[in-house]
Order: sequence, then structure tokens, then C-alpha cells
Amino acid sequence: MFNFRLKRIIKLGIKSLWMHRLRSTLTALGIIFGVSSVIAMLAIGEGASREAQEKIAQMGSRNIIVKTVSPPEDDTQGGQTQMLKEYGLTYADADRFQNGIPNVQVIVPNRRLLREAYYRNRKASIEVVGTVPWYPEISQVRVQRGRFLTATDLHYKQGVCVVDEGVVRKMFAFDDPLGQDIKIGGDYYRIVGVSTEQAAASTSKGMNARDASGATKAAGANAGAIYIPLNTVKDRFGETRLQGDSSNAFAMEKVELEEIIVQVRNIDQVMGTRQTVQTLMTRFHKKNDYQIIVPLELMQQARDFQRIFTIVLGSIAAISLLVGGIGIMNIMMATVSERTQEIGIRRALGAKKRDIVVQFLSETLLLTLSGGVLGIFLGCLIPFLVSTYGEMRTVITTESLVLAFGISTAVGIIFGLYPAMRAANMDPIESLRHE
Repeated sequence: MFNFRLKRIIKLGIKSLWMHRLRSTLTALGIIFGVSSVIAMLAIGEGASREAQEKIAQMGSRNIIVKTVSPPEDDTQGGQTQMLKEYGLTYADADRFQNGIPNVQVIVPNRRLLREAYYRNRKASIEVVGTVPWYPEISQVRVQRGRFLTATDLHYKQGVCVVDEGVVRKMFAFDDPLGQDIKIGGDYYRIVGVSTEQAAASTSKGMNARDASGATKAAGANAGAIYIPLNTVKDRFGETRLQGDSSNAFAMEKVELEEIIVQVRNIDQVMGTRQTVQTLMTRFHKKNDYQIIVPLELMQQARDFQRIFTIVLGSIAAISLLVGGIGIMNIMMATVSERTQEIGIRRALGAKKRDIVVQFLSETLLLTLSGGVLGIFLGCLIPFLVSTYGEMRTVITTESLVLAFGISTAVGIIFGLYPAMRAANMDPIESLRHE
């Protein structure tokens, strides 16, 4: 009996909506666009958040990164221009971190310089990374072919290097890079390995304009990174160079290390170790010439930002659903006025108030449910087009689909209930007299 009544109610609802096809379609468009906008905006926000968190995760959740930054002019002696400006991280800092901080697993000191590399008649702007053999342990660098730097290379200051895939694509084309010699400055380096390019992309963004001093600033992005033993870089490139941001052409600057990466054993020891690093840096660096970056903190900030971003985007998109619900209420109120005599006849034939409520509410739900389903398809299509043509990552989650469809259903019930109740409360006699 219940199934028969349900089928009859749905059939009557579809028949009523079909009689006013254009009006029903235009009414459903508000729900369709509202649902699709909720899904699309949440997908774009989730994609951007995950991409940011993945880039931060590449820096290592157990890592603490200390970077050299150019100190303010007020931190120099009396604010006067110096012929030699010395600042930044030192090898002594790396020793203090290794010997004075408990729970430290790995210490990696790095030099980072922008240079131009030459191979035959090809030239590319690259990032020279002077590092140690255990650098892959704390980074996303993985050797694809050949080998990475060794302790022998470091100790004997060998002229060898490992190039990443970006440099291979830019400079070697169809040539096999292994065993080839690449020229940087006035020296040649034998390529012993090819690595991934993830770490270069994640760390080079944090370099300051000062890091480019002494290097040729070629237009466009760097081709990639070339890893050279730290002692070799120290011996061949030195630690003194022209100060790139100074108006005095004779001003020099001395920087021993651009970066020191500290890795702790357990992730729950990161914040305590960070405080110890801060204490040591404050004690031995009177100038404000360093910056401490904790990827774990950045990941938490990214999650908090994503939560706020999702709420804002979801609220904006929900407004369109609200507007669609108002449109549905408006149309259903007009429908009730048009069908006043029909309501009176049904009441006169014995229909109860709940039958009238169910009749009009079913029409509203049919509009919102069909609009919700079509909105889900459109909402899944928009992120696909954004990812394909806009080259922006999007992620559609099950929660966003359920949320959007649930809101559309709630809108149908809430905004359809008042017109249905108004129709049910009409006086049958007055309804029959309605012209």
C-alpha cells in the first residue's frame, strides 16, 4: 500500500513538473549551479592544500632548516658601508648543532650558489649545491643513475658532480650525461650520477636575492641543481664574493654556509630541538642573519589555512544554493496560487492536509534531487577541466559530494515546506470559489 502511494505521488509530481517544463528547468538551474559550485570550489581548495602540504613534506617532517639571510643594515657596524660584510651560518654552527644538541640524527651543511654551466655549445643557469654524501638521507633527492657523492669525494675535494633530471633535459638532450664533463666557472666536473629534481625545486624558492650575487642572473628559471662535494665548493668557489645588492661596487661579503639541515630521530622531538637551535643561534649570532624553518610548523599552518579556506569557499558556494532555494520557494508559491481550485477539489474529495503537503513537497524534492544529481556531474566536470586546461591540481572528496547533495536536499525540504503548508491550510470552500 505504501509503495503504491509513493509511486502515485512521484508520478503526480513528475506530471505536474512536466506540464511546466521551462519553468521547472529554470528553477532547477539554481540548484544545479549551487551544487556544482560547492563541489568545484572545495575540489580546487583541497587540491591547492594538498599540493602545498606535499611540497612542505618534501622538506622533511623531522627536519629543522636554518638558512642564512642578509642582516639589516642596522646590524652592521654603525650602519656604515663595510668593505667586507661577514655574516650567516658557519661551520662552527654545524659543529655546535652536532655536538651540543641531543636527539640529533643527521647534520647537513650546504652551500648554494647560482652559476652558469656549460656543456659543449650549450649553456644553462643552474644552482650549485655544495653538500655532503649523506644529503639524500634528509631530502627527497634520489639517485636515478650512477651514484651520489662519497666520503672520498668530500675528503679529497674531487671535481665530480651529480646533476638532476632538469639539467639533463636542458643540456644533454640525447647524450648520456654519465662520464661527461661539465664546466662551471673556470673548472670542469665529471658527472658521476643523475638524481631527481624534487629537492632543488623545494629549496631554491627560499633563497634570497643575495644568493644570486656573484652569479650571472640569466632570464628565466634555473635548469636545475648540480651537487658537488662541499669541500670542493669551498676550495674552488671560496667564501668571499661581490655584494650583489650594494651600490658600492667594491663591497664584498663572506658567507660560509647558506643552509644547515638538522634532522632529529623522532617527530615529537622537533619542537624541543627547534628551541635549542634558536638558543644557540641567539647566543652566537648577534646579527639577525639567520632564519629557522620548521616544515612541521608549516604543515600545521597549511592545514589551518586549508580549513579556513574550505569554510570560506563553501560558504560562498552555499549562498548560490540559498538563492536557488529562494527561487524554488517563489515558484512553488506561484504554483500553489495557480492550482488553488485543484487543491479545493482534492480536499472536497476527502484528501487530508498531509496529502496536500506531501504532494507539493514531493514536487520540490524532485526538483532539488534532480538538480543535485546534475549538479554533481557538473561539479565533477569543472575540476577536471580546471586540471586539464588550467594546469591546477584539484581533488574531489567524497565528503564534498555528500555535503553538496545533502545541502541541496535540505534546501528542497526547507524552502518547499512553507508553500506546501500554505496549500494544505487553504479553506476548501474558498479554494473552489477561486477564479
